[in-house]
Amino acid sequence: MAKFEGYCVTTQEILEDIKDSIATQDLSSAVHAIKESLKKQDLVELNIGVTGESGSGKSTFVNAFRGLGDEDEDSAKTGVVETTTEPEVYLHPKMKNVKVWDLPGIGTPNFKADEYLKLVRFQRYDFFIIIASDRFRECHTQLAKEITKMKKTFYFVRSKIDLSIDAERRKKNFDLKKTLNTIRENCEHGLRKIGIEDPVVFLISGWKLGKYDLNALQERMEKELPEHKRHVLMLALPNITLEINERKKKALEKNIKKVAILSACAAAVPLPGLSIAVDLAIIAAEIKRYCNTFGLDKQSLVKLCERYGKRIETVEDQIKSAWYKGICTGTIITILREVSFLATEETVESVVRFVPFLGSVVAGAMSFWAVSSTLKSALNDIAEDARNVLMFLVETEV
Repeated sequence: MAKFEGYCVTTQEILEDIKDSIATQDLSSAVHAIKESLKKQDLVELNIGVTGESGSGKSTFVNAFRGLGDEDEDSAKTGVVETTTEPEVYLHPKMKNVKVWDLPGIGTPNFKADEYLKLVRFQRYDFFIIIASDRFRECHTQLAKEITKMKKTFYFVRSKIDLSIDAERRKKNFDLKKTLNTIRENCEHGLRKIGIEDPVVFLISGWKLGKYDLNALQERMEKELPEHKRHVLMLALPNITLEINERKKKALEKNIKKVAILSACAAAVPLPGLSIAVDLAIIAAEIKRYCNTFGLDKQSLVKLCERYGKRIETVEDQIKSAWYKGICTGTIITILREVSFLATEETVESVVRFVPFLGSVVAGAMSFWAVSSTLKSALNDIAEDARNVLMFLVETEV
């Protein structure tokens, strides 16, 4: 049994599984088998239920959480009247295992929280976001109490906070921090008056999601989710604050050793040419994941430019590493082959395989080192590029 910082794996069992799957296959099929094993980590589902009164900004929040504007393709319908009559599921643009549900509005005269939860099939959601655009009412607390009874988690979100700030900004003695604290305290006081003990309210703008309490909300959700769900949530969040950028990097760092272990196991299998091919495939797939997670792919950057009113060329100028160009042109493998120590790895492994037992150990260690080193370097570069893009957009925002 081998342990790598919280990740426990029986390497012999994994090795035997890999051997069984590739024993009678050619090189390309063997690479495919190991790539499929990596995909298993993407099968964890995260279901988020977003609810609130009609016109409270539910659909805008659903869109913003998925990194979309209200008018983007596949966005949830928005409007001043209720546009959702039954649960509508919206998939994350890049992580299809993340599902954000736009739930029917609450607050009608005949609203009953227990019947509502049965109607929307409460058991499928990992947690609920309860949204109000003004003050929280009895319908919100009824729903919160029923959710608690059913041992689910919920978060109170006061939406459209940017509109409230704009209204207060006209006053001579305007103070942003004081205004936000007053709004938050008023919401929490109102919830206490209608039966919620120790309420916590997060101030959010669907149109400017990166401002106000998004980081605090993300931290709270991350603490209260199981670890495997926590990882999915972190990768799904749009990369719109420096804090999220850093947490994404840390979440992806935790996965590097897991990926490198698979490479090491492949290196120990005496199939000529397998290890270097697997390493290239693994690294290329992970680097593409990094770029997508940080929004450093062409499609995401185009959307950012449209939202901030920037030309794509000016944003691309902030990207210094070759990885963005690599995923856009499909040349990641070519870039990786130019990394000198990969050639060294191939040479060393081809020699040490002739040494019984010891050869497999050295080959596995070499492969583990090559993959983990390359991924750490690439992740640092991509995270830094994403940080530079984010800072450029924020600093030049009108």
